[in-house]
Amino acid sequence: MNTSSADTPTRARILLVDDHPMMRRGIRQLLELEDDFLIVGEANNGEEALSLIDSVQPQLILLDNNMPQMNGVETLKRLRQVGYTGKILLFTVSDAERDVRDALRFGADGYLLKDMEPEKLIQQVREALQGELVISPTLTRVLAQALREPQGAPQVELTERERQVLKMIAGGNSNKMIGRKLGITEGTVKVHVKNLLHKLGLRSRVEAAVWAMEHVQN
Repeated sequence: MNTSSADTPTRARILLVDDHPMMRRGIRQLLELEDDFLIVGEANNGEEALSLIDSVQPQLILLDNNMPQMNGVETLKRLRQVGYTGKILLFTVSDAERDVRDALRFGADGYLLKDMEPEKLIQQVREALQGELVISPTLTRVLAQALREPQGAPQVELTERERQVLKMIAGGNSNKMIGRKLGITEGTVKVHVKNLLHKLGLRSRVEAAVWAMEHVQN
């Protein structure tokens, strides 16, 4: 386990959690080449990650899933239970439907596969820090299958504005970005998001994004 006390406000503080030291070293070296990232800690497992949160205060956690004792999804769940509100990205070799579904439903901000290009990982980390949902493109079908309604699309009545907001959520836009594009306030966007989640019977923006990919025509 390594920690750094350096504090550069202009850099995003990132914690790496992976039980393979060589993998952590490679990711660290890659991200440290970027001027806007600061690796503030490394953890071998979920328990270490939980113990480091208060001291290193990461803005984003890059979290492996296939770890002994407590896997990434369980670590994610625990982090949210103790009140961690930063970004959490699962970064793993597993493309299992259950893992993807559970990660997003327990509050992950993205699910990335380790076979992605290094440049793409850097881009996805930046997008996640800006509030966007990041998913490896190959997982779109897995997500749709995981959250598909067993009897087809539910019959719901969304207003035209709610449909616009839903499509923009599916496009990875934050509330602020949606407000700018539609010419409405961020507060109004939040109201629309709350209403459409209620109508669709969904619990998060992530589920709404996947629902839109499956059911809303472009």
